Amino acid sequence: MHVNLPDKRYYKIGEVAKAFNVNASLIRFWDKEFDAIKPKKNAKGNRLFTQEDVKNLQMVYHLVKEKGFTLEGARKKLRSKPVEMKDNHAIISRLEAIKATLIEFKNQL
Repeated sequence: MHVNLPDKRYYKIGEVAKAFNVNASLIRFWDKEFDAIKPKKNAKGNRLFTQEDVKNLQMVYHLVKEKGFTLEGARKKLRSKPVEMKDNHAIISRLEAIKATLIEFKNQL
């Protein structure tokens, strides 16, 4: 899944939820369930996600929503081969961005 977020240092939970087209409660739940997602919290206790957190959320989203993994299965997969998962996910993200660009060109013709 290609996530379209502006280039910032921190993202609010609402921005992240909207980018993934899910509820903020699901993002909070995944934050509690997966150790790889570690958002900062401001003085009010609001979660602020970094770009690294968003990449980790993309991997979780891919495993749970697109591949159909259970939460336990996704946890094990992320723990077993985190570097390989990140590399594969980066390649998939680039390919999805290229596909979106090509579809846009096709629609303009």
